[in-house]
Amino acid sequence: MSILQIAVDALSMERALLLSDQVWDVVDLFEVGTPMILRDGMEPVRRLKARHPEMRVLADTKIVDGGSMECADACEAGADVVTVLALACDSTIRAVAETAHRYGRNAMADLLNVADLSRRALELLALGVDYVCVHTAVDVQGQGRTPLGELRELVRAIPPERAAVAGGISLDTIDAYLAEQPAIVIMGNALCGAEDVRAAALQAQARLRSGRQ
Repeated sequence: MSILQIAVDALSMERALLLSDQVWDVVDLFEVGTPMILRDGMEPVRRLKARHPEMRVLADTKIVDGGSMECADACEAGADVVTVLALACDSTIRAVAETAHRYGRNAMADLLNVADLSRRALELLALGVDYVCVHTAVDVQGQGRTPLGELRELVRAIPPERAAVAGGISLDTIDAYLAEQPAIVIMGNALCGAEDVRAAALQAQARLRSGRQ
């Protein structure tokens, strides 16, 4: 059964807060994207949780070192899910997972630029992460690449309920991803760039619900 994550990268913190008012009760996870974290630190996470305490927030920290310290900072700010790069060393990934679990939160590993997806995904689960995400980077989406093939490979290697997928997914393409039954479908510009963000999120959720039947 897939859930919907909205990825908010390009907006300012204030605009992200306003957007959250439109979708807090529609999306399952609200992602504070890496660009926003680089600009504003953990303040967007704090303000989102204060504004909508019931909304689950993912901090896309993409931790690569200092796993315990950086994960703790995100958890203390209120993040429900914290991300770590799969390319990080095993001790960093284990520290992120253990720290997230100590706070009662979840850890997601991002497989960006990992060559052997299947092998690394199995290692990541053994290290304690809750979700493993295939992710086609923004900088290569313009080359026509999508994460669909990688998602198919991922769900052959690990249980689909531990898989997440991101990278240019739209309402026109979402059904192909839902057919693989990942735990989390992540949509960015398809929602954030929509004329009516709430309507677009509701359409996406309707597709997810139909895929659950």
